[in-house]
Amino acid sequence: MNVSRPTLTVYSPKGGNTGAAIVVFPGGGYQILAIDLEGTEVCDWLTSKGITCVLLKYRVPHGGPSYQRDCNCRINPKPAPAVQDAQRAIGLIRLHAAEWHIDPRKIGVLGFSAGGHLVAAVSNDYQRRSYRAVDAADRQSSRPDFAVAIYPGHLWVEGSDNDIAFNPDIHVTRKTPPTFLLQAETDSVDNVNQSLAYYTALKNADVPVEMHLYVNGGHAFGLRRTKDPITDWPQLVERWLRTIGMVSQ
Repeated sequence: MNVSRPTLTVYSPKGGNTGAAIVVFPGGGYQILAIDLEGTEVCDWLTSKGITCVLLKYRVPHGGPSYQRDCNCRINPKPAPAVQDAQRAIGLIRLHAAEWHIDPRKIGVLGFSAGGHLVAAVSNDYQRRSYRAVDAADRQSSRPDFAVAIYPGHLWVEGSDNDIAFNPDIHVTRKTPPTFLLQAETDSVDNVNQSLAYYTALKNADVPVEMHLYVNGGHAFGLRRTKDPITDWPQLVERWLRTIGMVSQ
């Protein structure tokens, strides 16, 4: 909590190296960061699969659209500090790709809850930096090559339950990267319509998207095993990464 200076930590793959890298955005409602549940534990999984994991500690609170306890209000900062941090992180990874043994054409993002919103935001806000350039890293593209959003939030504009309206702040185009979505219908924090709204926007723009919805599972389960089938989601992501050519078969 109270992250005023963003940082990234690079975890190198264990054993073989696929060349792929994934920037991980922990959730926490843009108030805190679930840095273990949705951060370091995720990096342990990714590095065991030969994928470089880059854990981003982005700025919170007030990093993105959210309800904030300190003011008892909803905020929607523009530009969003968390998006700035994500853009910067991807540029830094591309700049250091050779040094970190990463293929600059295989850099993706993976986020949970509010981090899932950040996945969608940076997947569609990459044409230019939302901050003044700092160095050579900001001349690199900040577009992810693929994106994974797990129980994402802040993507559905609430109306009636029959109205699957997408967040108008996010502008999906045909150049939005291939995306993987996963959510449970029993998610009481972020309604399943969050994924449905983004899925519809992606399909309408002809963006390759794979979505998995489960009856049970709730919210904020990360990689920790539960009795629900949704707990096997990492294997689905691994298969999808092979399908889109980001890791070898």
